[in-house]
Amino acid sequence: MKLKEIFKGVEILDVKGSIDFNDEVNGINYHSGKIKDGELFVAVVGYITDGHKYISDAVKNGAKYILVENFSEEDIPQIKVKNTRITLADISSNFYGNPSKELNIVGITATNGKTTTSFMVDNIYKKAGFKTGLIGSVLATYDDVKIPSILTTPDSLELQKYFRDMVNKGIEKVTMEVSSSAQELYRVKNIDYDIVTFNNFSREHIDQHGSFENYYEVKSKLIKEASPESVSILNMDFEHIARLKNETKSQVLTYSLENDNYDFSISNLDLSTGMGKFTFNVNSDIELKDGKISKGSFKIDLSVGGYSSVMNSVVAIIIALVEGIDIKIIQEAMNDFTGVERRFEMIYDEDFKIIDDHYANSRNIEVTLSTLSKMKFADLRMLYAIRGNRGVNLNRESAEMTAQWLKTLKPQTFYATLSKDTVTSKDEVLDEELNVFLEVMKENNIDVEIFDTLEESIEAVLETAEKEDVVLFAGCQGMDKGAKFACDFLIEHKLVKDKAKLLDKIDNRVC
Repeated sequence: MKLKEIFKGVEILDVKGSIDFNDEVNGINYHSGKIKDGELFVAVVGYITDGHKYISDAVKNGAKYILVENFSEEDIPQIKVKNTRITLADISSNFYGNPSKELNIVGITATNGKTTTSFMVDNIYKKAGFKTGLIGSVLATYDDVKIPSILTTPDSLELQKYFRDMVNKGIEKVTMEVSSSAQELYRVKNIDYDIVTFNNFSREHIDQHGSFENYYEVKSKLIKEASPESVSILNMDFEHIARLKNETKSQVLTYSLENDNYDFSISNLDLSTGMGKFTFNVNSDIELKDGKISKGSFKIDLSVGGYSSVMNSVVAIIIALVEGIDIKIIQEAMNDFTGVERRFEMIYDEDFKIIDDHYANSRNIEVTLSTLSKMKFADLRMLYAIRGNRGVNLNRESAEMTAQWLKTLKPQTFYATLSKDTVTSKDEVLDEELNVFLEVMKENNIDVEIFDTLEESIEAVLETAEKEDVVLFAGCQGMDKGAKFACDFLIEHKLVKDKAKLLDKIDNRVC
């Protein structure tokens, strides 16, 4: 593609060297080590490092032009802009021909539940016969492509590349998680959404964004910047989300799990088995730009556990109704959806139950433990992987919420692990994070045994489990390998009747 086409609509501050904007460029890259001959290297300024440091490497690897914020001494043509990260989003969209305009895209944001909601939506689309794409914290997948994720939302260059490939492969419906980082770092700039949702909101990533206010500001961009042609779905049970109703040009649909004052609600909720059953209510006729949702009610029977799954399913159902998908298809898709790994996932249910949960923050913890409080079981055995390298504030809030619920649940066993045998440096538990956890437990008179490694802690907690108990694996990155260790333990101790089913569940995991 010609440089002038790549930089269409981009404000260029200055140039250095001889630049012919009619010249062809073979590609765009921001990794100096992955640059190929004839490509444009973008020197992105990041939190950890500055791409300008690697310009010489990009030149050695064949870069033809360099996009910079500050000119380099390297003898290579350079184009200067105010912000290379923002420009990367603009030129990526241009290079791949603005592919999101050719796709039907749903963007989902929330503090918790983005992953499960997106998988539920994708399952409904598939059940309705659509060819689908899914982008999120577990993986990016469409057609014959399956790429494990490094980021919840990929960088703008990868996103636009995925979208163009999806168009080429005939993908009809795309569901994607939209993280706060993606919005703050312009990864999702220039994406033409058809439906956007804001499912819930609580304190997380405060250290990353600087303040709760900044976190809210970047989180709400998905709704505030939605186009007049799109639909926004808002959870009115959260004050910060509710106020966005009048701050968007999109058509707004509202829902609540607490009352029936909005467009959608639920009733007759039953969580006694851990699997949600409820009635979904459309409280009035709703006119859409391309159709209508009629007033009425229908039953939903989930095959995944937890109150969080109920919350996530409500959003997925509303999206499906907006898309005009038949209620029977929605009911079938919700019933045969078996969940997402590590989201209140029942990985073993024979002599006792093992539930594996991505126990991320205080809101997530409250939902997980409140669901357990509604379930029937003998005793609770709990193993918590302390969340590493996320700051004292998040760990204090998580510990306080855990302690609050442990007083109600009264587990027979409560262990914690540092997971030193499985986490990388970016997820290592810092001394101050361990100390604040122990401080909160001591303040609440809760006894806890700390294990250095995940493997030994898994074996220890499973050795305490008795018939009809629930064992909860609670934690984020530090618990990712817990199910594998549990599988080995269960097989070794001959506690598995359906070995093939267990191995299939574990072996097909992404994390």
